[in-house]
Amino acid sequence: MAATKGPLGVRPMTAHDWPAVRAIYAAGIESGDATFETEPPSWERFDASHREDLRLVATIEGEVAGWAAAAQVSDREVYRGVVEHSVYVDDEWQGRGIGRALLERLAESTEEDGIWTIQTGVFPENEASLALHERCGFRVVGTQEKLGKLDGVWRDVVFLERRSEVIE
Repeated sequence: MAATKGPLGVRPMTAHDWPAVRAIYAAGIESGDATFETEPPSWERFDASHREDLRLVATIEGEVAGWAAAAQVSDREVYRGVVEHSVYVDDEWQGRGIGRALLERLAESTEEDGIWTIQTGVFPENEASLALHERCGFRVVGTQEKLGKLDGVWRDVVFLERRSEVIE
């Protein structure tokens, strides 16, 4: 693990961050326990599918160490307050509170914007991600068995959600 070089910052993600974000995403994909995706999307596809106000990067001395982003689950009015998120931390920086800082900031941002549910799916083998989400107020809703195949193998997905403390 790398020594912490300086203070951790969390700020909005920009197109300028995409090469570092893409590299972190690619490493997560390569791990085999982060996503069903087999390659990172283009910036254009990522930009079109994630809310601009809910995209964050964590930085240490200007270096992107992790990222989080959320997308609307539906354009139907009834789901206006429900988003699905992803969070990834560079392997070099894992275990240093970066994922937690990103998820806490994302939760603050969603609450300010009237979002009442943040949801995500995590492979059960990704114990670090499950523990992170639990520490950040997410609860397991259930396990979707054999939700999809990755490299020809059926994979289960643990479905988690974080509900706003103030639901009107």
